[in-house]
Amino acid sequence: MTIDAELFESMRLELRRGSLVLAVLACLRTERYGYTLRQALAADGLEMEESTLYPLLRRLESQGLLLSEWREEEKRRKRFYLLSPMGVAMLDRLAGEWRGINASLDKIL
Repeated sequence: MTIDAELFESMRLELRRGSLVLAVLACLRTERYGYTLRQALAADGLEMEESTLYPLLRRLESQGLLLSEWREEEKRRKRFYLLSPMGVAMLDRLAGEWRGINASLDKIL
């Protein structure tokens, strides 16, 4: 039986969406700007388009989970992001939730 490629892609993206939030929060325990964040995620196997990353960063910042600051580096203005104290607490809770879900799925699968 063959799987419809379009259906698979839709479900793959749905599965991945929540994981990306957790990955971005985890990567931003260390201050980074967008490009270096994309590189860090890609190095760990989670490539993300700019059109996905920057709206996500803005949303997480508006939710109080990230702090950001514009700085000039290498003669270019870059916006650096870092977890806020609330972001640290959220990451801790979400990581615990993720571990529980992952353990359950490992048993089921």
